Amino acid sequence: MYCVRNITEDLYWVGANDHRTHLFENIHPISLGVSYNAYLLLDKSTVLFDTVDWGACRQLLENIEYVLNGRDLDYLVINHMEPDHGASIEEILLRYPKVKIISTEKSFMFMRQFGFSVDKQELIEVKEGDVQSFGKHKVTFVAAPMVHWPEAMVTLDLTNGALFSADAFGSFIALDGKLFADEVNFDRDWIDEARRYYTNIVGKYGPHVQFLLGKAAAVLDKIKFICPLHGPVWRSDFAYLLDKYQHWSTYEPEEKGVLIVYASMYGNTEGAAQKLASRLCETGMTNVRVCDVSTTHVSELISLTFKYSHLVLASVTYNLGIYPVMLDFLEHMKALHVQNRTIAIMENGSWAVKSGDLIQQFVDNSLKNMLVLNERVTMASALHADKETELNAMAQAIVDSLTETAK
Repeated sequence: MYCVRNITEDLYWVGANDHRTHLFENIHPISLGVSYNAYLLLDKSTVLFDTVDWGACRQLLENIEYVLNGRDLDYLVINHMEPDHGASIEEILLRYPKVKIISTEKSFMFMRQFGFSVDKQELIEVKEGDVQSFGKHKVTFVAAPMVHWPEAMVTLDLTNGALFSADAFGSFIALDGKLFADEVNFDRDWIDEARRYYTNIVGKYGPHVQFLLGKAAAVLDKIKFICPLHGPVWRSDFAYLLDKYQHWSTYEPEEKGVLIVYASMYGNTEGAAQKLASRLCETGMTNVRVCDVSTTHVSELISLTFKYSHLVLASVTYNLGIYPVMLDFLEHMKALHVQNRTIAIMENGSWAVKSGDLIQQFVDNSLKNMLVLNERVTMASALHADKETELNAMAQAIVDSLTETAK
């Protein structure tokens, strides 16, 4: 059963929604699903822009057959060869053996590495600035290396203004009938999953995203639709989307606020984290989020770290080291190049309180452009009354820092 939607009179979304996969890339939970977007253009020539994950291939094929309505498929443009978009290439070739494949040199290399039999097809290797005509529609190709694979490109239709943006501007969450960003309340229902998608999938490559944004700015007046490979199509409010990408790709926080991440074995460090949150809120700083590092998936923690300006790391000492899941969180921050944040440290231990110094060393040696506040809370097993002064001093230091950075 086909399921398609029009973007323009002759451009169709022919992708699929996935609620069966629990872990995207076998690591990131997607409780609200994900879409795999492919697009089909009907012109003098017919053109398919990208394919879908193998698990959604049947839906793609039914959609293509319906839209083509007996016509052959002339071209397949592959903007990004990652398997959640390129896995169905061979099925397309089986059904449309005359199709010509347009992609980059590295993309064709990856096709061969994945074992796809493409060398019997006509392969059209393109590079930045090349133009291809399909009839009334002309497209140009823009290199987008390391957003987030080295072979990636984006394609701009110079006729209708559709930018096929590969993994840029994508989001988790299945579309479920909606197609356009203005058909949902994006800022309420989607932004957290869009941020989680960007920060965990693309986040490491901020400078490369900045480079692509610079290219996009030069042709922004020509862009009428942004068609990503996951999530909704954008046809308005580009400034909102670009502002988010500007913050994320420069590692600047979206909001002045405090994320408190705690690692607690028996509830004592948790209690201290909650008390700090209360102190902050009593001062009027209510933009505070508290997360248990043991029960909050690290992809969500990374997303929240990109969102907030201040981060409190509260950890028990474990085997004379940092609590393992807290250390894992720190390693993810390092891998994804999280930077430009203000950090406060709370530490706990029953006979050897080591976690604070070890967290400080990790931040100093492995993370970039982090300001660690001097005020530290040190606990022996639990937060006792004699530590009220330290807790209050930390809360005040955070508030003062927030006030200073707001100027």
